[in-house]
Amino acid sequence: MYRIQQIKLPINHKEEELLIKAAEALRIKKEEIKEITIFRKSIDARKKDEILFIYALDVDTYKEVKISKRNNNISVADPFIYDVQVTGEKLLNNRPVVVGSGPAGLFCALLLAEKGYRPIILERGKTVKERVKDIEKFWKCGILNTNSNVQFGEGGAGTFSDGKLNTLIKDRSKRGKKVLEEFVEAGAPAEITYINKPHIGTDLLRNVLVNIRKRIISMGGTFRFEECLTDIIIKDNAVYRIVTESDIIETDVLVLAIGHSARDTFEMLNNKLVKLIAKPFSIGVRVEHPQKMICEAQYGEMAGNPLLGPADYKFVHKSKNGRSVYTFCMCPGGVVTASASESQGVVTNGMSFHERDLENANSAVVVQINPEDFGGEENPMAGVEFQRYWERKAYEAGGGNYRAPVQLFIDFKEKKVSSSFGEIYPTYRPGCTFANLWDCLPDYVCESLVEGITAFGKFLTNYDRPDTLLTGIETRTSSPVRVLRDDEMQSNVRGIYPCGEGSGYAGGIMSASIDGLKVAEQILKTYKPKEQE
Repeated sequence: MYRIQQIKLPINHKEEELLIKAAEALRIKKEEIKEITIFRKSIDARKKDEILFIYALDVDTYKEVKISKRNNNISVADPFIYDVQVTGEKLLNNRPVVVGSGPAGLFCALLLAEKGYRPIILERGKTVKERVKDIEKFWKCGILNTNSNVQFGEGGAGTFSDGKLNTLIKDRSKRGKKVLEEFVEAGAPAEITYINKPHIGTDLLRNVLVNIRKRIISMGGTFRFEECLTDIIIKDNAVYRIVTESDIIETDVLVLAIGHSARDTFEMLNNKLVKLIAKPFSIGVRVEHPQKMICEAQYGEMAGNPLLGPADYKFVHKSKNGRSVYTFCMCPGGVVTASASESQGVVTNGMSFHERDLENANSAVVVQINPEDFGGEENPMAGVEFQRYWERKAYEAGGGNYRAPVQLFIDFKEKKVSSSFGEIYPTYRPGCTFANLWDCLPDYVCESLVEGITAFGKFLTNYDRPDTLLTGIETRTSSPVRVLRDDEMQSNVRGIYPCGEGSGYAGGIMSASIDGLKVAEQILKTYKPKEQE
């Protein structure tokens, strides 16, 4: 198998042209190629009048091909093999417990189930089907269920997002490929295994999650929804039992795949002397533009071509005060979502369906916050209080009932409450109120946002247009705490395995899923599964 990089073709090319290009690169006849698989596909839009697809192809040939050492674009491709074995010698006395059914918890549980460990998965929220009902009720009426919302429930916060599957981490271990292939097996589009910026979309992701759950159950796993971890019983500096709202469960292995909004769990861990530290995160606003504007700025006359799909963007700017301001979780053709998990607090996020075909594009524009900004050096829980303070300020500015404060960019720069919308209307439900967002965020954040959005207008035409709509506030970009773990993936309390985004070790669906596999692999190295009774 040979991997050919940098195959460039017009976006309207025919499938046979891939075969022709591959044969030319390998200097063989088309008939000598057995099979072609797309390894990676991306868009080159640097020249708006000549937008190209760039491919990396895996090519299987009928005979060995001689590769020139001077050609860096052709190499021998390693076959995909993700194969981990149980090597642990210590016999588990009880079934492992995974707390949280987000990406980290699901993929940790999936690997444990595949290897015979029969994990128990605890989830404070509801199944995705019931969760959808609660969230729709919240978005329609402003009635919040604090245990079943955008943050809590089957699939975690990523269920109601764009379903992005890109990650900046290297994948030499093949874990990322394993995750993508499991998603495809569970019903996600096959293209996610090779397109440069894969996404599933919230609508398809919901069914995928249910299928992964069913697979784990078929291999002996048990899901317990609407059951929240409330206490950990420690004996000889090791986990001995855990307590939920309705049960006491004995376990030797406790995987904490909690989400970044599990504030009560962080507090319980802190009280139990499980070592936590405050970590940096970011806060800001959701920014909305017409999706058509984004496409025209990125693709020129090719905007709207279905082969390209809706355009996205990603920007970063270092502000004069030294803080980074950047776009985060950009959702083409999506909506801004009400994402609170606590009463009397406003939290925003973004969400897209698979087709990304709605009128507005949105993205978080956020500013870095460091532990010294909120007294995190002395108190690991100070970041939680910092987030909560500003979320409640946004609730007050919105006028209650989880209405979000909104402001046009032209008025935000002048600290003036807007009086009417321009061409952009908010997508946030259950509703919006014109307010001054400077009342909902620290001044240094607002100053950075003004500077950053203005700078982004130089990267993408009209990004800083006067009627750019800002919806407040975005606070849950990442966990405000990290549950410390050692080289064996365990906390200072033996048997506790902090995992995923909530514990401070990931930043999205892919990296959380990969971290879940890493933790499961470590359990495989340490323990043998409990013998079935």
